[in-house]
Amino acid sequence: CFRDLWIYSEFLDRTFVLFLSSAALRTVDHRGGLDAFMAKAKDDELSAEALKVKKEILKAQAAA
Repeated sequence: CFRDLWIYSEFLDRTFVLFLSSAALRTVDHRGGLDAFMAKAKDDELSAEALKVKKEILKAQAAA
């Protein structure tokens, strides 16, 4: 079951709306949140929208 979910990035201090399955949401939770999930996620496994979020998070982390 897929659904649009508001998911929070602690590093960016903002929320994103992503289309996630229940399994993906459990994986995000298991890895410790969106920021940790995106750090380990492979680019070819992410949607175009999720890839934009990942790049934004990584860019902000590199600047910090």
